[in-house]
Amino acid sequence: MARIILITGANRGLGRELAAQLAADGDTVLVTARDAEAAAKAAAEIGGDAHPIQLDTSDQESIEAAAQQIADEYGRLDVLVNNVGGIFDYGQQPSSVELAKAQDALEINLFSAWRTTQALLPMVRKAPAGRIVNVSSEAASLERMGAHTSAYSVSKAALNALTRSLAAELAADAITVHSASPGWTATDLGGEGGRPVAEGAASIKHVVNLPAEAGTGHYYQDEQPLPW
Repeated sequence: MARIILITGANRGLGRELAAQLAADGDTVLVTARDAEAAAKAAAEIGGDAHPIQLDTSDQESIEAAAQQIADEYGRLDVLVNNVGGIFDYGQQPSSVELAKAQDALEINLFSAWRTTQALLPMVRKAPAGRIVNVSSEAASLERMGAHTSAYSVSKAALNALTRSLAAELAADAITVHSASPGWTATDLGGEGGRPVAEGAASIKHVVNLPAEAGTGHYYQDEQPLPW
């Protein structure tokens, strides 16, 4: 039975490449974007069993409409990949960063995933072995964290904390929750100089495909654990 996998922000960058890799493997991939036409275009270009869904992770009504569409058309969701993210504030140190920028980073990197997870969790509960993957960053590792990219790093560390908290809550329901870092990747957010997008997406895909025996509440990059 093919898995049903939803990826937020899947019309470009890492989300789109991850969707293409999973669709090529035979999964049913729900390609979401804020703009319905962008989602439809990406799904058509990806091909395979890829299907568009309009989903704006900043809009509760949009998320709830997507949840209802999934319930009506598929009846379950095997994997939710919270991929939407942004605000990479390189050079901004915590003592001087604009706090409005930090609030924006928390909104896009933490609360977008949190509200999407809450709305789609009933569909994940209907899967035989549900999974939630939060796309984090190596910059979120407390052990490795430096003074630069403070808003981004703190917001992604908060996302990691959400991963751990959800994993503890949902373990009894056989739902696993992990954080996945793609590494520094040459996307619109990462900029030039990063690794190819296919490699970053493969790092996330490894976490999507982890066996249940791997447990829950872990943090990976390139198939290796990262320190929290």
